[in-house]
Amino acid sequence: MKTVTNIKFTYQDYLLLPEDKRYEIIEGELIMVPSPGFTHQSISGNLGFLLRRFIREKKLGIILNAPMDVVLSEENVVQPDILFISKERASIITEKNIQGAPDLVIEILSPNTKKKDSILKRKLYAKFGVKEFWLVDPEKKEIEVLTFKKEGFERTGLYHQDEVLISPLLPGLKIPLREVF
Repeated sequence: MKTVTNIKFTYQDYLLLPEDKRYEIIEGELIMVPSPGFTHQSISGNLGFLLRRFIREKKLGIILNAPMDVVLSEENVVQPDILFISKERASIITEKNIQGAPDLVIEILSPNTKKKDSILKRKLYAKFGVKEFWLVDPEKKEIEVLTFKKEGFERTGLYHQDEVLISPLLPGLKIPLREVF
């Protein structure tokens, strides 16, 4: 028999957790994040490198990789795989964490996190006003680009491994996905 409680975890509780494990809090529920595998890390490294190069050249802001705590609220603390914060919004960056929604969040799906990333986190990122959200599917070798609108996220592109990704948020960005996958 499953016991249901109304216990909500907060960021203060989160700070008491062991540092050698990755956790997130979504709507007060504590979730342990499994360590990513090789394909996930390879894609993250490739995508992060290409984004970082573009962002630095254009002096647009900063790209960060997980683990980095993003505190959306006391009951919503996430660690996106890759995130971008524009220089205009650099004030949300602190030494310990990010205090608010990044401009761009990228989640790389894995079998253990696919449902959470594509449904739960999609709603969460929309709720807190992330401007653009990319869902990277290593199995299908594609990236879905979603842009925030009043009603939530709207798909603005679905790019496959033989195509070039463009971003409404980052004009001029062109990522050949064969260099990512």
